[in-house]
Amino acid sequence: MSENTTVKPTTKAKPKLERPKLYKVILLNDDYTPREFVTIVLKSVFRMSAEAGHRVMMTAHRMGLAVVVVCAKDIAETKAKEAVDLAKEAGFPLMFITEPEE
Repeated sequence: MSENTTVKPTTKAKPKLERPKLYKVILLNDDYTPREFVTIVLKSVFRMSAEAGHRVMMTAHRMGLAVVVVCAKDIAETKAKEAVDLAKEAGFPLMFITEPEE
């Protein structure tokens, strides 16, 4: 006695994991914060070298703004807040904002 049974392979659907959306931290230029202080903030908060910090600071100075870093949303918001808080403690109106990367 033999039985004819067909076995169909089962497919398991893997859930698609999307990468987290990235956010830009943007340095806004102002006419009051000294360039040296901006470079120090970029070095300490964003771990930039002196050269990279100077380049980003000069880009913001010339263009009105500069993208400092692109990273996950929570990291971007934390870094921006840390940098703004440092500037406030020193009495400067330095601003960093975050926005989604396109």
